[in-house]
Amino acid sequence: MSQHGEETDTMLREELGDFGFSDKEIDVYLALLSRGEATTGTLSEDADVTQPAVYTITDRLEDRGLVRVNDHASPKTIRAIPPEESMATLSSRIDSITPVLKDRFNDTQPQTPELKIVKSQKTAIRRLRDAISKAQKEVIVAIPEHVYPEIESELQGAIERDVLVFLLIQDVDNLEKAENRYRGGADVVRCWSESLLFLFATDTPSRDHSTRQSALIGDAQLLFGTHDLGDGVAVSEQHLAGSVRGMFFSAYWPVGTEVFVTNRDSLPKRFEWFWQAVFQAMLHQKSGIDLWADIETVGGETISGTVSHIRQALVEPPTNEHTLETSLYLETDAGEVSIGGQNAILEDYEATAVTLRPD
Repeated sequence: MSQHGEETDTMLREELGDFGFSDKEIDVYLALLSRGEATTGTLSEDADVTQPAVYTITDRLEDRGLVRVNDHASPKTIRAIPPEESMATLSSRIDSITPVLKDRFNDTQPQTPELKIVKSQKTAIRRLRDAISKAQKEVIVAIPEHVYPEIESELQGAIERDVLVFLLIQDVDNLEKAENRYRGGADVVRCWSESLLFLFATDTPSRDHSTRQSALIGDAQLLFGTHDLGDGVAVSEQHLAGSVRGMFFSAYWPVGTEVFVTNRDSLPKRFEWFWQAVFQAMLHQKSGIDLWADIETVGGETISGTVSHIRQALVEPPTNEHTLETSLYLETDAGEVSIGGQNAILEDYEATAVTLRPD
């Protein structure tokens, strides 16, 4: 089988699996499609499935409107219904029950986190687009350069929604053209000549349980369609997704060359995403603007004061003393205090929101 045929077969198996087909059902159905019509014995040999199992499977496929069992023939044969007809039937069934399902649906956070192996380039990019489109607070992405056009519009949409976007473009040889090429697609863009990693994470971590956290990490070869070399793992569990984010900023973000940083926001402005507040504070400080911050904390207090220090490694130059340290220091009436984001450990206070204004 050619590489293109293998890719198509892999895609078909993944898509049918997503529709609830078992591996043996897929084997039988694809074998039947190749012949158009066949006896159960032939399908048993082609699909490497026992003949009694073929009887059961083809009955289920007939119930789904995918095949027609010819009981009157001797020996009995199974004929594949033309895909355009069977898929139209399946689509109409889905359309008919969608309103009923919608009425019954209780929109709650999934209790069982996702952990799924991704082997298809098409599936990986679809997941990436979907995650970016649904992000509410933050997007981090590491991709080879050739993938950028496929997600450019989704990234631009995230920027328009005021989502904080960090983009690491790999396999880039010409840094001089990079600034204009990726302007508008992220708040910060870094480029790297190597191409080792495919990674994205959105809205991790988040206190809001209605926020859809999503992450995927894998080999960059997955996005070149090299199935025998590139796999990925998609996760939605909070701590695992947060670990993907931590790996991105600690191990990969520092190796990139900064080629673009967005303009600073107008102040005053309230930020519910702490890293976005730190990022904007750094942009203003680099422009020589002194800042005043009002910090809403998890304890219900409001801490106010002049921003005296910013610890971060989101933009150049890095000012943090510890890996992943992202914090604000304020001069208050009670002295200097440190502010961190969710689950702050090193800092004095954990912020839930930050309002910045010129001092």
